[in-house]
Amino acid sequence: MKKIIALILSMLLSACMVGPNYVRPKIAVPTQYKEAAPKGWKVAEPRDAFDRGDWWTFFHDPKLNALEEQLMNSNQTVANAAATYDQARALVDEARASLFPTLAGSASLTRQRQVSGSSASVNTSSGFVNSGGGGSSKVFTTHSWLLDASWEPDLWGNLRRAVTAAKDTAQADNAQLANVRLLSTATLAQTYFQLRAADMDQKLLDDTVIEYQKTLQLTRNRYASGVAARTDVITAQSQLENAQSLAINNHIGRAQFEHAIAVLLGEAPAFFSIPPTPLHATPPTVPLAVPSDLLERRPDVANAERLAASANEQIGIAIAAYFPTLPLSATASYQAKNYAHWFSIPLTNWSLGAQLADTIVDGGLRSATIAAARANYLATVATYKQTILAAFQDVEDNLASQHYLKDQTNVANKAAADARFALTLIINQYKAGTVAYTDVITAQNTAYTAEKTAADLNGQRMVAAVGLIKALGGGWDGVV
Repeated sequence: MKKIIALILSMLLSACMVGPNYVRPKIAVPTQYKEAAPKGWKVAEPRDAFDRGDWWTFFHDPKLNALEEQLMNSNQTVANAAATYDQARALVDEARASLFPTLAGSASLTRQRQVSGSSASVNTSSGFVNSGGGGSSKVFTTHSWLLDASWEPDLWGNLRRAVTAAKDTAQADNAQLANVRLLSTATLAQTYFQLRAADMDQKLLDDTVIEYQKTLQLTRNRYASGVAARTDVITAQSQLENAQSLAINNHIGRAQFEHAIAVLLGEAPAFFSIPPTPLHATPPTVPLAVPSDLLERRPDVANAERLAASANEQIGIAIAAYFPTLPLSATASYQAKNYAHWFSIPLTNWSLGAQLADTIVDGGLRSATIAAARANYLATVATYKQTILAAFQDVEDNLASQHYLKDQTNVANKAAADARFALTLIINQYKAGTVAYTDVITAQNTAYTAEKTAADLNGQRMVAAVGLIKALGGGWDGVV
């Protein structure tokens, strides 16, 4: 017995972990973005719990701030991700419990009547009676209890790796929760600015309708005075009606944006509305960190990296199946006629046991399981690297959009101002009778198109600014 105990203790003390230890996959990271100037370099360490902050406050829009706050409390996609993370944390505790012994117990009380000197007996608990010859009888109560303990030492680290894998998965779900919050808040902000851009288009169209009404009245007056043709009046009427049609059609897109915001906020569109307010804001300056920071600040990158770590632990768990297991068990029981003798050593039965078990032939099952675990790990590594590359592309695309949209907006604003000034000159010349009405139509169309282009570009810049913030992970440390 001493030799057996010594062997067991030796195996427990020498318990090791089989399988590869995780090393974060490496990928080439540029020192600067192609579309921006370099700002330095530092080694990246993913920070899954990095606080992204209320980045939308940089737009200084109280209505947007209120909507984002409401989204964080009522968006159903965020609620789903939060519940998934809570479940993952519970699974960590579940995996950790396998490292400790289990203890089960039971107690029972039996009331019996027994006839001595014969085969007759009565069990009052079951109601069974066996009748036999004569003799004396007695009734007595039996008390008993049973304790059963079991434990399987983690000799090869498979249980510890299971705990680590569960932790990695929980961290991945935490990063996914942060990613869902980032995507939801960014989608809300972009939809909000698209709605405000639609409000701006509506104002432009309403103003255009008013101007066309004035032009129509001017043309009618000139026709009544005999200095304008009937075709001029019909053309002016047609142009006005076309503008009115566009103004009505714009309400469709605006309503759809409003409905989308309602769903993001967890509300039915029928109960939600936003008063119209034309967009006059300009994009804020978005601080830009070095590319290496992207690996720390993008939650989707952290999610992919943690999933790769979890997959690596599965390889060790699969390899541990090649080695024997050593379940330990202990049992203690007692049975007596009264409570006074409970825990009396002479009346207590006990047993201790250990079983060394291993699979000898499995038809290649374990080797196939290990091969599958390795392949799954390589797949998660590829996903991790692809996520990083997609993140770099996302930043570069939005940097380019920000840069070129800004230049295009400046040109478009000048074009709109020139077109508006040219229209004023043409209207004055038309009143003086020095130009034909076709020149007025051309100038009006040019002015409207130029002003709408400028307004739409400003809306695109706001949406692109949100896209850049999202691409950078929603928060920032550096300064442009």
